[in-house]
Amino acid sequence: QVQVVESGGGLVQAGGSLRLSCTVSGLHSPAMGWFRQSPGKEREAVGCISATGAAPYYSDSVKGRFTVSKDKSGNTLSLQMNSVTLEDTAMYYCAVGTIWQWYRLRDPKEYNYWGQGTQVTVSS
Repeated sequence: QVQVVESGGGLVQAGGSLRLSCTVSGLHSPAMGWFRQSPGKEREAVGCISATGAAPYYSDSVKGRFTVSKDKSGNTLSLQMNSVTLEDTAMYYCAVGTIWQWYRLRDPKEYNYWGQGTQVTVSS
């Protein structure tokens, strides 16, 4: 049985940093990604890594500020969020799937398993 467990959300001041983690059990080194969703908006990919661990995908809105990385086991994905802004406030979800091609990473429909989400709130 596949389980996806997220941690690390919370309240952070604008300009600060926060780190999210996601651990999956029941699969070996799958593709993993962080998505976020705000009220009234579609779910968008933030940072994702394929099953091969090749170059990550980042949305334009977080490039240069956020970094995704996997641990050596390939089953834990971290999202380091730096220089956060009010626009980063959202529910963040970890997603897991069998994805090899980079161009597919940004599509939430490509992922088979999702965590329950962790709230990130940026204050001014």
